[in-house]
Parts: sequence; C-alpha cells; structure tokens
Amino acid sequence: MSSEPILLNKALASFEALWSPRIVTRVNDYDVRIAKVEGEHVWHVHDDTDEFFLVLDGELHISLREPDGERTVLFPQGAVFTVPRGTEHKPYAPSGAAILMFEPTGTPTVGDRHDEIPDHVDSTTGHALGT
Repeated sequence: MSSEPILLNKALASFEALWSPRIVTRVNDYDVRIAKVEGEHVWHVHDDTDEFFLVLDGELHISLREPDGERTVLFPQGAVFTVPRGTEHKPYAPSGAAILMFEPTGTPTVGDRHDEIPDHVDSTTGHALGT
C-alpha cells in the first residue's frame, strides 16, 4: 500500500480494460477499486456483502431485482449508491463511466452467483481476459 496520495485520474489512465477493477488502496479488510466500464456487466449477487459505488466520471445504471420487482437506478458523476447484500444486480454504462467501489478483499467482480459469463471475461476473477 502506498504511503503517498493516489491520483485517481492517473491510476485510471494506466489501463484500458473494461470491467476489470484495479485495487488502488485498502481500508482495513476492504479493497478500494477503480474500474472503467462501458456496456453491460452480468447479473450477479454478493451473498455476504454490500457493494458501494461512486461514479467518478460518466453515468452508471444499475438494474436491481428486489422483492417488489425489478428497477433501474441511474446516477451521474459524483453520485454514490450501495447495493445491499443479497440483491441481484447488473451494472451498465451505455456511454462509459469510471467508478470507484469498496468491497471486502477477495470479493469476485461477478459475485457469488451470476449469469453466464461472456467469453471475454475470466470466470474466476470476473476481470476481462488479456488485461
């Protein structure tokens, strides 16, 4: 872990891969991850942890499957949102976005349960292949 401030714009400029979060620091037992996202991710759920999102740039949508039905949350740059544990969700960014997430160390990007993973994504980590 760095003992110097981390410039998020510099960290984001260091990679191009989509849906492939990078750990920028840790807080206790949590990873602080940044990612570039565009298009759709997969429906997935984290059984034992909430998932925190901060939109750094662009606009993010998250579809949620809740007891009362399905809904989509839309949030612009600067907005935060927490997906409660056990809630099936699918993030997507039609025009692209940069996001920051807090998740317990080791949390897979595709959650504990998920839809079929596209061929370009590593099914173990949820990261885009070749990155």
